Amino acid sequence: MSRPAFDDIFMELAVNLAKRSHCVKRHVGAVLAKDTRIISIGYNGPPAGTHNCDEEWPETGCARDRKGSCSLALHAEQNAIIYAVKNNANVEGATLYVTLAPCLACARIIYATGISKVVYLNSYAEYKGIELEEGVEFLLRFGVAAERFQGNLSNVTHMM
Repeated sequence: MSRPAFDDIFMELAVNLAKRSHCVKRHVGAVLAKDTRIISIGYNGPPAGTHNCDEEWPETGCARDRKGSCSLALHAEQNAIIYAVKNNANVEGATLYVTLAPCLACARIIYATGISKVVYLNSYAEYKGIELEEGVEFLLRFGVAAERFQGNLSNVTHMM
């Protein structure tokens, strides 16, 4: 049996974490890792202790902002970064594995916290129906490596 690459392991974990999301519209997972160690994990959803969209609004999900995004939830990247910072983890130089490319707002947070690389599975631009991968372009412009996952997800039992 061959040993899986860490990129594969971390992305598989992000995919499986996405299954924890209570979002009605999209499930997204994130893993923040540094030096082959997991610093933090996250998935999209409202702040802890508030509500669960799929339970409170199972048919429609929560209210949307003007861009069509959830007005209440934190993105998976935000949850992973917030948890790491709350626990005094040093995220500078870390790699973020996420199942959906970061939006522009998340890209700014990623840059500001010193994360050095983002590996994403699916396109945010395709999901939103927009022309440009704004978050990825922002990261690349300011020196953060960002690339679409090219590895192997053989251990994921069900993709979303």
